[in-house]
Amino acid sequence: MLFFADYHTHTAYSGDSEAPMSAMAQQAADMQLKQLVFTDHVDYDYADPNFEMIDFAAYKQEFDELKARFRDKIDLLMGVEIGYQPHLQERIKKLLKSYPFEFVICSTHMADNLDFYTGAFFEGKTPQTAYERYFLNVLQGIGHMDDFDVYGHLDFIVRYGDYPVKQLHYRDYSDMLDEILRRLIYLGKGLEVNTSGFRYGLKQLHPQKEILKRYRQLGGEIVTVGSDAHFPEDICCRFQYAYQTLVDLGYKYLTIFKQRQPEFIKII
Repeated sequence: MLFFADYHTHTAYSGDSEAPMSAMAQQAADMQLKQLVFTDHVDYDYADPNFEMIDFAAYKQEFDELKARFRDKIDLLMGVEIGYQPHLQERIKKLLKSYPFEFVICSTHMADNLDFYTGAFFEGKTPQTAYERYFLNVLQGIGHMDDFDVYGHLDFIVRYGDYPVKQLHYRDYSDMLDEILRRLIYLGKGLEVNTSGFRYGLKQLHPQKEILKRYRQLGGEIVTVGSDAHFPEDICCRFQYAYQTLVDLGYKYLTIFKQRQPEFIKII
C-alpha cells in the first residue's frame, strides 16, 4: 500500500535521535512518499537540555540542500514539534517568527514543570489524577497558544508512569477531552494521528479510536498521520492501520499542509 506523507519525523537535530536527515529523506523517497515533514524537537526549559534548541543555521542549510537534491522524488517540508509550557509563550512565538516553518506540531511533553519521561510528574499521583492534570495542561496550552497546526499525540501520557495498566478511557475524561477537541475545532486546528503507540507496546494510536471518533462527531476534519519516527525504518510505521481506522470512523480525507495552510486529499 502506498502512503502519501509522514507528518511527524525526527532527525539527529532532535535530542533523542541520531538519524541523519539525508537517511530519513532517502527512506521516504524509496517508499515513494509524496511528502516528508521533519518535525524536530524544540523543548525549552526541559529536563534534558539536548532538547532545548536546534542549530537552525546548520539545519536550514542541510534542509535546503536535501530539498534541492530530492526535488524530483519527494517534497520535503521544514516543520517543528514545539513542547509547550505556559511560561514559554514568548520564546515560542519568537522562534516561530524567526524561521520559515511549513508545519507546526504543538505537544505537551512536561506538565506542571515536571517531566513525564523521568517519572517526576507521576510521583504521588494516581493514574486518574495524573491524566487529569495532563489534560488540564493541554487545555491550558490550547487556550494560550494559537500558532500551531495540529496537536500532537494527544493521549500519549499513558506511555509513561509506573502504573500496572497503561491505558486510559475516553469516557473517564470525556468532559475535559470534549473541551480540548471543541477548542481545537473552534481555532481551526487539527489533531495528529500518531502511530508510535504500537512501537511502545501500547497497541493503540495516539489518540485512541474513541477520541478520534469523538473529534469527528464534534465536526473535526483536520487530521494528519505521523509515525513519530526517530529511525528511517520507522517511517510510515502502522500507517495502513491508521488509514483504515480513519476510514472506519467516517473520515474521508487526510490533511496536508502548504505553507501552514491545510489542504485535503482523499484517504488512499
